[in-house]
Amino acid sequence: MAAFPVIPDPRIWLGCGLGASLLALSWIDIRRFVLPDALTLPLVLGGLAGCWWVAPEALPAHAAGAAAGYLSFRLVAAAYRRRRHCEGLGQGDAKLAAAAGAWVAWEGLPSVVLLAAGAGILVIAVLALARRGFDARMPIPFGPCLALGLWVTWLFGPIAF
Repeated sequence: MAAFPVIPDPRIWLGCGLGASLLALSWIDIRRFVLPDALTLPLVLGGLAGCWWVAPEALPAHAAGAAAGYLSFRLVAAAYRRRRHCEGLGQGDAKLAAAAGAWVAWEGLPSVVLLAAGAGILVIAVLALARRGFDARMPIPFGPCLALGLWVTWLFGPIAF
C-alpha cells in the first residue's frame, strides 16, 4: 500500500501567511513608521480569499468586518486631526484594521482593538519608565499593536464580553 502525502488543514497555510505578513508589517512600522500598501492591501484580499476557501458562508461577515475596520479607523483619524490639528493615526493603520476585519470578521474586531489598545498602553508605559517621562507628541507605531491583536484574536477567537 502506497503512502499518501498528508495535506494539512488549509488554516495552517493561512496562518503562516498571516503571521509572516504581520511580522513584516510590524518590523517596517517600528523602523519607518509606515505600513506599506504592498503588504496591507494583499492582507485584506488574503483574509477574504481565505474565508472563501475555508468557510464561504461567512464571507459577508468578513467583508463587513473589513469595511468596518477601515471606516472606524478613518473616522478616529479624522476626529483626532480635527481636534489636534495634526495626524494621530495613519492610513496604513486603517488598512491594517480592514485586514483584521477581513481575517476575523466584524465579530472579532472589538477584540482586536481592545488587545491593540492594551498593547499600545503597555508600550507607552515602558517608554515612559525607560525615559523617565513621556512626551505626548512622540510618535508610537501602532501597527505592531494591531498586528498582535489580530494574531491573538485569529488564533484564539474573540474575547467573550
